[in-house]
Amino acid sequence: MDVNAMETAAASVEPVEGLRTVVALRRLASRLEDLHVRRARAASMSWAEIAAHLEVTRQTVHKKHGRTRGPRRLDTDADL
Repeated sequence: MDVNAMETAAASVEPVEGLRTVVALRRLASRLEDLHVRRARAASMSWAEIAAHLEVTRQTVHKKHGRTRGPRRLDTDADL
């Protein structure tokens, strides 16, 4: 399904279902960001390069992804 089709489907449902869709998309976006930042760092990209592609500041991306944290849950059975 392309982005336009997802947008149309999400906008045409009941409010509660629409809100659930928003939460699911937010979680998916967060997991994708984590994944691709890790891949970018593994490929030796700088924090500044990553930040430029994410359209945020270097400080923002480093604060969010730079410190050592426990492994993020990347389950395929998440509530999407």
